[in-house]
Amino acid sequence: MAASLKRQLALDANVLLDLAEGKDFAHEFREEFQGRGYAFLVPPMVLVELDVLAAYGSGPQRRFANAALENLIPWQCQPFTLTSTELAIAHRFTLRLLDQRLIPDTEQSDGRILAQTSLAQVSLLVTSDKHLLSIDDDALSLVFQEADLWPVHPVHPKRLVRALR
Repeated sequence: MAASLKRQLALDANVLLDLAEGKDFAHEFREEFQGRGYAFLVPPMVLVELDVLAAYGSGPQRRFANAALENLIPWQCQPFTLTSTELAIAHRFTLRLLDQRLIPDTEQSDGRILAQTSLAQVSLLVTSDKHLLSIDDDALSLVFQEADLWPVHPVHPKRLVRALR
């Protein structure tokens, strides 16, 4: 429970790619929230996504994925690990999201990222992924509750910055 009291945000791969691409809104978000003492955590599946893009992505994708991986430390983003049991829980949670049709079959990694964020007891997943942002919040909360997992809410970085003002 102590982790939940800390100022922590989990980052999705696309936010790290937005930072690597030099998008102003992503850097404004990073500077604002790190300036306020927030820690940025990176779920294991996000690293997998970036590794795949760095190895097999198209030219710009590959370049931005490599830049994101190289800048994790300068951007003060902390990857975290999970046990094999926790990874299995994340997989089962993803199956629940698919059964409820909250994510498309092609976006299974999104389900894992949500679950991994939950297992780290981080309440907000910062993302610019339309699939994650379009999930019905009530339905998602119910799936987290039924799985007895910490609730996670996907939120766009622009929305978080606006909330500060």
